Amino acid sequence: QVQLVESGGGLVQPGGSLRLSCAASGSMFSIYSMGWYRQAPGKQRELVAVILSGSSANYSDSVKGRFTISRDNARNTVYLQMNSLKPEDTAVYLCNVRAGWATYWGQGTQVTVSS
Repeated sequence: QVQLVESGGGLVQPGGSLRLSCAASGSMFSIYSMGWYRQAPGKQRELVAVILSGSSANYSDSVKGRFTISRDNARNTVYLQMNSLKPEDTAVYLCNVRAGWATYWGQGTQVTVSS
């Protein structure tokens, strides 16, 4: 059974930084992509950033220049460095892993940006 364990969320003031991590474990095919989505109350889930097996990364326009996604293939772990955080970044952040034909989701970690 595949398990995604997320960590790093919390409360931060506007302009601050947080680093999220997500470690994938269990039996699965070779990982194609690892990424982060977020969902704020009353809003649809949206893609934040994704990184492919070749380290090519894509970001939503709202986080470009502020967030950086990276991965450690040996540890099956993906990171999201979030800088210059804004109140509108407040959401539950969910890790997403695509391996073979399967898609896996983490349980989510809360990020709250508030003074």
